[in-house]
Amino acid sequence: MSGIDKMKNKAEELSGKGKESVGETTGDRDLQAEGKADQASGNLKQAGEKVKDVFK
Repeated sequence: MSGIDKMKNKAEELSGKGKESVGETTGDRDLQAEGKADQASGNLKQAGEKVKDVFK
């Protein structure tokens, strides 16, 4: 299950990067902020998965 979670988290992070890029290109600050938030969320979840792996 951990591998699937890691892939989902990475996908969320990459999706956030895409949103941020589109927001920058179009001048949409809300979309840009949403992209940054998605990236941060994905990174935080990835860190949690790494901690879980340490204790396995």
